[in-house]
Amino acid sequence: MSSGYHTSWRVPAEHREDPAYRAAGRRMDFAQAVYDRRSVLGWSTAELARRAELSEEDVEAIEESSVEPTLELIERLATALEAGARIDPRSSPEFRFEGYAA
Repeated sequence: MSSGYHTSWRVPAEHREDPAYRAAGRRMDFAQAVYDRRSVLGWSTAELARRAELSEEDVEAIEESSVEPTLELIERLATALEAGARIDPRSSPEFRFEGYAA
């Protein structure tokens, strides 16, 4: 009888500082933040696209971590998502949208 195997991914410290690794992490955090805020609001990708004046394909690409979060894009999405954007490289995730207090 097998006791099973558990695989754990360990990223060496030197890889964590690699610019490409950090950029990929930013894109993933950004994608998750957009998805999370859109979900809280109960919006479809089409609704967010309409409000942000983007194509639905653009929103899907953002949520698939395929888009680098530029300042212009962050501002556009924050406005559309009725939220502020918080970026803190000392935390995980580094990026999130926070709804405004009522």
